[in-house]
Amino acid sequence: TPGFYFSAEAEENGETRAFLADRKWKWRRDDGARIVSEAIGFAPLQLFGETAGADWKRGWLLPGYDESGWQDAVPYIDVMISKAVSPGNLLPRPVPPLYQRPGKLSGVVCVRESAEAENGVRAAWDAVLRGNDVRTVPAHSCEVVELSANEYTTAFLQMRAAGGAGTELRVLYSECYAYGKQDLFSAPKKGDRTDWKNGELFGYSDGHTFAGWGTAQEPEVFEPFWFRAFRYLRVEIRTADAPLTVCGIDFRETGYPLEVRTKVETSDATLGPVWEISERTLRRCMHETYEDCPFYEQLQYVMDSRSQMLYTYAVSADDRLARKCMDDFRRSARYDGLLNASYPCYGPNVIPGFSIYYIWMLHDHMMYFGDPELIRFHLPTVDGILEYFRRLLDTRGLVSRNGGLNGVSRYWSFIDWCEEWTTGVPNAVQAGPITMESFLYLYGLMAAEDLARYVGRDGVAKEYAARAGEMRAAIRAHCIGENGLYQDGPGFEEYSEHCQVFAVLTETAGPEESVRLMREITDQRSGGGKRYARCSVAMAFYLFRALEKTGLYERTEPLWDAWRRMVEEHLSTSVESDPDPRSDCHAWGALALYELPSAVLGVRPAAPGYAEIRVCPQVGAFTHAEGKVITPRGTVYVQWKKNAAGGADVQWRVEETETR
Repeated sequence: TPGFYFSAEAEENGETRAFLADRKWKWRRDDGARIVSEAIGFAPLQLFGETAGADWKRGWLLPGYDESGWQDAVPYIDVMISKAVSPGNLLPRPVPPLYQRPGKLSGVVCVRESAEAENGVRAAWDAVLRGNDVRTVPAHSCEVVELSANEYTTAFLQMRAAGGAGTELRVLYSECYAYGKQDLFSAPKKGDRTDWKNGELFGYSDGHTFAGWGTAQEPEVFEPFWFRAFRYLRVEIRTADAPLTVCGIDFRETGYPLEVRTKVETSDATLGPVWEISERTLRRCMHETYEDCPFYEQLQYVMDSRSQMLYTYAVSADDRLARKCMDDFRRSARYDGLLNASYPCYGPNVIPGFSIYYIWMLHDHMMYFGDPELIRFHLPTVDGILEYFRRLLDTRGLVSRNGGLNGVSRYWSFIDWCEEWTTGVPNAVQAGPITMESFLYLYGLMAAEDLARYVGRDGVAKEYAARAGEMRAAIRAHCIGENGLYQDGPGFEEYSEHCQVFAVLTETAGPEESVRLMREITDQRSGGGKRYARCSVAMAFYLFRALEKTGLYERTEPLWDAWRRMVEEHLSTSVESDPDPRSDCHAWGALALYELPSAVLGVRPAAPGYAEIRVCPQVGAFTHAEGKVITPRGTVYVQWKKNAAGGADVQWRVEETETR
């Protein structure tokens, strides 16, 4: 049901004024605006547009505007609107308002086309960006300039102009400079993200036609209705019979008001810039929801969000967006017990294994914040997920094949963006079930056992523990190859780091076996071998956890090379995948925000609700580290140095403070 609901109060000069959506409001259809799909194929955003100025828009936001061309709003009456979606069912938002902060473009990268000399054009546009002057594009000409925001941002762009009736403006938003071509099935190749001489900008664009009524004092404004994600802009201006004067172009940055209060310094200076791009990545992927990427999808995925929530806890101890995220996914529960892999979403999107990460979201929240009522509220959804997988068990006790390749099978069995796999799915799916889905089911049972026991449901906890034991036995009986490694599918002779990692994390492999598995896959990496499909940025968190669990944390040091390359290639945010970086801003890659405070400084909850704090630094390849870590119970200050025995001499203290 289309409509506009608004109810608010504002204070002015000591008086409170109420605002309510009623028949006093006016409306007018903008016939000069239409949404344009960003791509022919997969296009979830649907927020780019073609707009046109009109004389009636002049001054419509100012007092004294002539509203004679507008119509009175028509209120709905009871019989016209379903009670399920009535305004009475609206609740106060559970997360704070997004911030808006004025921002300026940092400069002109290059002038691609102009009727005038390049140096003069560049200087004029630089003056516009500083707010010192204007740029007039002559009539019947075309000018194309590329502008930099210096770093990746999410913002409302605004361009103000005078004159220029009939001028066509096109603004292309881009993450970086890249090479080659972009089409329906492939993204352009990427290297140095700032290489404007050899590369070009790829992305999505808005178009606008100016009416021409703007003046320097009252400019005509181009501003899209939704924020845009960009690091670079290509501005193309094609004038008609009148010149266009650009009076200003800038933006208002927006996002969730994340307050980062954790700070870490280590002996590895290369991780300083990695922390910086990680923090920016997390910020750019937090708005009304967590997002996989602000540029391509702006969708809240379960696997991505579990990592993002942990990163948020580690740097801010803020769980407001996390609580909303968990509730969003609870609301997405399907008839078969699974959750939608991304939600809110315009349609179904099912990745069976992703539902397991929701269970671990709850487990993480239990450990950090300890809210038993929240856990009780979500447990029925947890049981529905686990029942889905239980019903799929085959005669061997393994999770049977229930998905496959993206766009081909009923469900998408995505695990990770590996070079060796098609659409992120192990090749074993072509022959039968994949071992990773059995591992994920087992992983979920382990978390659910803890959750049930936490709220006093010991019988349910025992049931989950028994099912977990049976699954471990089934995997060991049917998924170990002659080389002693865990296969990607039962009897399927392909192997991945992922199966070895989850054999460790689910305790399917014993202690000595776990060490052997982790040594094998990291030895292969260090030798440059590709015998096993590698964990990409998306799965790095779990690879790091397995190395920590086996006492091999020093082997994480070369794994940071993926992020060091991002710094070398002048990224300002983390890529989606190191083998094929489609997106330059994907917050599951903000691993440093968890790793440095929680593993290197070693500050983590040892009991639900941070009732006990565990400070156990992972020395690894570091020689010293220090910093402060915010927790729901206060700030923990840690300082340690590596000693002669290879351990750490640690000093730490807690300063209790009020936290959200």
